[in-house]
Amino acid sequence: MKPCRDCRREISAQAWACPHCGAPCPAREQWDGWGYEYKSKTTLFGLPLLHVSFKYRPNRMPVPARGVFAVGQFASGIFVLSQFGLGVVSVSQFTVAGFALAQFAAAYALIAQLGIYLRAGRGQLVRSLAELPGWS
Repeated sequence: MKPCRDCRREISAQAWACPHCGAPCPAREQWDGWGYEYKSKTTLFGLPLLHVSFKYRPNRMPVPARGVFAVGQFASGIFVLSQFGLGVVSVSQFTVAGFALAQFAAAYALIAQLGIYLRAGRGQLVRSLAELPGWS
């Protein structure tokens, strides 16, 4: 048994929520949200070499992965693997990137189901920005 972090009443060390006050993970001394996050100590260009984040803060805001290699639901960096991404090279569902492999993308060059590109593009509904009306 341990004291709850918030109400200080005795609870099980394995409790997911305090039965008295409802605090999530009450046996932990600190708690900063749900999910998984890993950030390497090695940095390059001021960014962690690897940042993996599938985490949400206590206020339910997602924690985006930011790194040279960024992996997560929301991610930005040089090499990005995500659902929603912003990167130089990105493999994502939705992305804005230099080079993209995505379902929906806006990029310099891309392979996408639906996308807009500047230089080169392949895919189902992919168009050059120059082909769009009013961009001549």
